[in-house]
Order: sequence, then C-alpha cells, then structure tokens
Amino acid sequence: MSEEAVQAAEAVEEKPAEAASEDVHYQAVEKEGVVTAIWEMQGQKHLRTIDPRSNEGKQILALFETAG
Repeated sequence: MSEEAVQAAEAVEEKPAEAASEDVHYQAVEKEGVVTAIWEMQGQKHLRTIDPRSNEGKQILALFETAG
C-alpha cells in the first residue's frame, strides 16, 4: 500500500439487519491525491467497496467534504 493513503470518513450509518453492534463507517482510499475507492467497514471488517463515481459514492464524499 505504498501509494495508497486511507482516510477515515466521519459518515456513520446504522444497519438494523446486522447483528454486530459496531457502527458502519467509510474509508476513502486515495492514490496520488485522488479517491479511487470507498470502503464500507464495520469495525475492522470490510463489508463492500463503493465506486466514488457512483451516485452513492458521490453522496458519501459530499458528506465527508462538508464535515471537515
């Protein structure tokens, strides 16, 4: 991961269907200053990868940018 920097996004979402009590959070994966992926995480478990160009990815990034 020498070229990738991972930033924790401060967007938190609750999933009632999931049994674990840990909050879901997002991490932006950057390469050369560009977000290349968004990871949806629960604790240290990777749930899914979201394309930052998708509608959902754009919404998550917009939340992150306004929070900072």
